[in-house]
Amino acid sequence: MLRRVGIALITVLLAGSAGVAQFKPRYLSGTVTDKRGNPLPRAIVQLENTANLYVRSYITGKDGVYYFNDLSDDVEFTLLAKYRNYRSKPKTLSKFDSSEHPEIDLVIPIE
Repeated sequence: MLRRVGIALITVLLAGSAGVAQFKPRYLSGTVTDKRGNPLPRAIVQLENTANLYVRSYITGKDGVYYFNDLSDDVEFTLLAKYRNYRSKPKTLSKFDSSEHPEIDLVIPIE
């Protein structure tokens, strides 16, 4: 009897773990520039999780670089940069992008 219970318990545990998605964190980086390719310091980059609408922000340094870590690989994100009264076009980080370290550069249309 005890053996049957043990086998049943192992079967349930294995079946349950097979259906659980593996979370594989990744990070995203890029550079915010103007139309001429000059980096924009202190630009605000917003990353929106399209599943729950949670927004994370990052302020670029002198080099215009931004960085987000611990992103879920099974969620899509929308990315947008703001600088003064200007905005970049939004870009999407797709959940189908299998890169562990995607890089998305954003251009703000100022000269």
